[in-house]
This record gives sequence, C-alpha cells and structure tokens, in this order.
Amino acid sequence: MKKFPTSCPSCDNRLKVRSLECTHCGTGVQGDFDLPLLLNLSREDQEFVVSFVKESGRLNTMAKQLNLSYPTVRNRLDDLIGKIKQLESENQNASD
Repeated sequence: MKKFPTSCPSCDNRLKVRSLECTHCGTGVQGDFDLPLLLNLSREDQEFVVSFVKESGRLNTMAKQLNLSYPTVRNRLDDLIGKIKQLESENQNASD
C-alpha cells in the first residue's frame, strides 16, 4: 500500500487537503483542511500508535509482541511523544 503523501514533492512543505469526494454519490466538499496529526507520522510510528491503543497502553505486552525490551519500547514511545509535540507546535505556528 502506498503511503499517503504529507509533504510537497517539489518544496517539501506540508500538504493540505483542498477537496474530498464521495465515490458512491459524487458529492464533493471543497475547502482548506489540515491533514490529521497522526497522518504526518511515519507508517512505522502509526503502527506503533495502533498497537499501543490495541494493547491499552501496556508497554510490557507490546515489548513481548514486538520482541523488544521494555526500555526499548518505552524509548520508542518517548520519541513518538516528542514527534507529536513537534507536529502540534508546527500546526500551532502555522495557524498563528
């Protein structure tokens, strides 16, 4: 499956959604919409978030599932939290 593009292939700025269309009835919506924050994460980080939610945040279970040590999983979570905070900051600065 192809990764959804989140940045411009020409200038590397963040992309926005300008229109959406229903493939069933053809109804279209146009505007200037930000991409969801989590979509701006790498596929690997998105999969980590899904696993985290499915395991109810139990890092011990995730460590076993991923065949990693608890500290490694904890560090991945801390890195992911940092990425999310950075994206939130960038989104806040873009809307100011």
